[in-house]
Amino acid sequence: MNLDIAVNVLSDKETQLTVKVPVQTIQERVEARIRQTAKTARVDGFRKGKVPVSYIRAQYGAGIQQEVINDTIRDTVFDAIGEKKVRAVGVPSIDDVKLENDFLVYQATVETFPEVKIQGLSEIEVERQTATVSDADVDTMIENLQKQRQTFEIKEGELTDGDEATFDFEGSINGEKFEGGTAENYRLVIGSGRMIPGFEDGMKGMKAGEERTIQVTFPEDYQAENLKGKEADFKITVKEVKEPKLPELNEEFFELFGVKEGGLDKLKADVRKNMEREIKNAARNQIKQVTFDALVEKNEFDVPKAMLAQEVERQRNLMLQRFAQQFGANPNTFDKSMLPDELFEDQALRAVRLGVLVSQIVDNEKLVVDQDRVTAFIAEAAENYEDPAEVIEYYTNDKKERAGIEAVVLEDQVVEFILSKAKVTEKEVKYQDLLATAQQVQI
Repeated sequence: MNLDIAVNVLSDKETQLTVKVPVQTIQERVEARIRQTAKTARVDGFRKGKVPVSYIRAQYGAGIQQEVINDTIRDTVFDAIGEKKVRAVGVPSIDDVKLENDFLVYQATVETFPEVKIQGLSEIEVERQTATVSDADVDTMIENLQKQRQTFEIKEGELTDGDEATFDFEGSINGEKFEGGTAENYRLVIGSGRMIPGFEDGMKGMKAGEERTIQVTFPEDYQAENLKGKEADFKITVKEVKEPKLPELNEEFFELFGVKEGGLDKLKADVRKNMEREIKNAARNQIKQVTFDALVEKNEFDVPKAMLAQEVERQRNLMLQRFAQQFGANPNTFDKSMLPDELFEDQALRAVRLGVLVSQIVDNEKLVVDQDRVTAFIAEAAENYEDPAEVIEYYTNDKKERAGIEAVVLEDQVVEFILSKAKVTEKEVKYQDLLATAQQVQI
């Protein structure tokens, strides 16, 4: 369709297009729809398919013309945006629709993807954290694997950290019992931190069959309003004490982790390899986080409302999905009003600004995805699976999944470009500290 399009840039965030569509096109569509309606309309006094076109035109022509105009605007507005290469964001706002000099004329106002001038790259200062996996780290990890599969055996002695107690308790405040303060045959590993401060420490030294009353104070931020900051007495009766028993480092244990030959040395080698992979990913995420934080801090700008609204909605839906997974429910059953926009606006604003900045750097530097790095990324990820070849084939051939990995690799290339301009220092940290930092990362 031949369109006459005029572009008026209202600001760096908004563009207005004036679109002219030949009236002849509208008339042809109106006549075609009138004829089609005459074939299908049910009108008293006429058989179906025998309603005169003139009758339909007289009775319904104005309404049909308005429908055609609406459909034509819908069909042409995105063609106009594409033809003029306007980087539109959100849905266009249509106004000032009129018939003028053999044309249907309308105006479409759209928010546009902002173009920004990247600033302050040479002023960015970031700290790159590094870590190495020591023999002690590997031993600790294997011990953790043992603890994950530990069992408990009856113990005759006193309760200490790591022991499991089965007990009854009855809580009271000023001699009055309170809701949720009583339980029977409750099981607790001492030192797990599941109870309020002071509770588990107060049980230490008790034996099976012993009774004791302990005094504790509920935290000021406790979830139950009526218990915040209150002092309480808990009468505790220990019924059973068990101590942990770690599984032996034998062939049966090794086979749990796919080690059929090589024994403990092979298990340690596999564990070290996995830990080094974790360290590599953690370090990559840490430097990406601090680099992007610094980039956003140096480049503040207004963002289109549509982009911000879309990101707020995306983050809200992600949180609803997490709620649904946690409670085993359908995300649609949650009331979105319990998660107001204000809850997400700061994080969404950062995400939108970062997306714009990354896109601008890609355009400015003409960065393209390094396909060799994509292949290496897929191969490394596949090592975690039983059949790496199958995983590699899946991510290589599935366009959507591969595109996701390409986006990650391109982000890494953007980070490397920023770091080439920035001031970078390195700091050696402990394995666990780097992992903890990575777990807090939100890109």
